[in-house]
Amino acid sequence: MSTFQAPKGTYDLLPPRSASFLAVREAIAAPLKNSGYGYVETPGFENVELFSRGVGESTDIVSKEMYTLTTKGGDELALRPEGTASVLRAALQGSLHKAGLLPVKLWYSGSYYRYERSQKGRYRHFSQVGAEAIGAEDPALDAELIILADQAYRSLGLRNFRILLNSLGDKECRPVYREALQAFLGGLDLDEETVRRAEINPLRVLDDKRADVQKQLVGAPVLRDYLCDACKAYHEEVRALVTAAGVVFEDDEKLVRGLDYYTRTTFEFVHDGLGSQSAVGGGGRYDGLSEMIGGPALPSVGWALGVDRTVLALEAEGVALDLPAATSVFAVALGEEARRALFATVTELRRAGIAADFSYGGKGLKGAMKDANRSGARFTVVAGDRDLAEGIVQLKDMESGEQTPVALADVVDAVRAKLA
Repeated sequence: MSTFQAPKGTYDLLPPRSASFLAVREAIAAPLKNSGYGYVETPGFENVELFSRGVGESTDIVSKEMYTLTTKGGDELALRPEGTASVLRAALQGSLHKAGLLPVKLWYSGSYYRYERSQKGRYRHFSQVGAEAIGAEDPALDAELIILADQAYRSLGLRNFRILLNSLGDKECRPVYREALQAFLGGLDLDEETVRRAEINPLRVLDDKRADVQKQLVGAPVLRDYLCDACKAYHEEVRALVTAAGVVFEDDEKLVRGLDYYTRTTFEFVHDGLGSQSAVGGGGRYDGLSEMIGGPALPSVGWALGVDRTVLALEAEGVALDLPAATSVFAVALGEEARRALFATVTELRRAGIAADFSYGGKGLKGAMKDANRSGARFTVVAGDRDLAEGIVQLKDMESGEQTPVALADVVDAVRAKLA
């Protein structure tokens, strides 16, 4: 046992399970790459103010869960707890919004950090793939992102997820609702912290998961009754476009998500096979976030999908991903001359785009063939010095057991033909 272990609430990705995480990341990114989204990568830590302004002082993320630190130079930094604020900051700093093509469409993948009670599906270090469309107010963009996330999940074979959809209104109609909701909350028996939250952002109280709070929220004002005509029309267009694409969703009037920057469209992907941590991803529109962090008005929309949660959802459904074999050909050399020759052959195979590995450590035939079996290779190339004297190797099909002599110079072509 090593002296050190991964910190509490974190995890290591190790083979073979790590292959599933890579496949999930690639599957989520694939429809984005095919839809005009370019890759962006931001630092793992940012100025604390970026998140306190953008994500919101009333959120659990900022008030309880951020990992913060003070540098030797006195800078107050935070490990990034989410991706949107960082990506928008990077786009503004890089002046992408001034290049003339709006919206700026970006996707990203990375690790995020929140100090919270660790449990299955809820980690202090977690992985997400996200997408942001910055600089355009268009219901087609909101619909596009919902459809692309649905496409990504279905490409993985995930079926038992639900899409929840709501509108949070805008700066015109939400203040009216906010006032009505605060008046309602003022008559409830809430703890001091929840009262403080209600004063800063009363919508966040609707997101409280405690049963005693939810029980008191029965009869609370509903935001849809306060939406202005523009927000109603916008939301109906999002709904119509998503429906026309054949994507099924559920209207959820209490859905507010956990971040303060959302406006109008908000949505969440949930999987009932994950217990209390049912959300596998979500997002929404954040038209005022750019101004909150010192930028110009740039209406935007985006989402983040949890890689960890998606893997757990796939496991809950019993979905086995069709993962490519890590190794297609395994080379077993018997003798020093054969070792040099087959090492060169393995290099040729790799250059030809064929996944190949080699029996290292000078093992005998029995031990080397055990390595070949463990590798999962479809074919094994075996050669001793006597074979090489004749200019041949033995190509063994690991499924059928059939073994065929092949000229050493023809190994790459022979393997390529059999793998085709």
